[in-house]
Amino acid sequence: MLRAVIDTQVSNAAIKSGRLAEIVQSMIDRLAPEAAYFGPGEGGRSCTLVFDMQDSSTLPSITEPLFQELGAKIDVHPVMNREDLAKGLAALQ
Repeated sequence: MLRAVIDTQVSNAAIKSGRLAEIVQSMIDRLAPEAAYFGPGEGGRSCTLVFDMQDSSTLPSITEPLFQELGAKIDVHPVMNREDLAKGLAALQ
């Protein structure tokens, strides 16, 4: 799961130029998230994406556009769905 809080001034300019919509669409196309939420958070614009990251080496290509083009603060958290949790718990036994 990725949560990004986007710099307000930078994103204002990106909205005016149309670049924000392009960045978001590119992220959605690349990640194919099972859920994507957008709204205010931590005093700015934010997004939360739930997606399947098969390889951690893809992290730079996911986060750098947000860092470089939108001045975002990003947190990435590993999370599991119900099936993943059941598989993990079964492995404990």
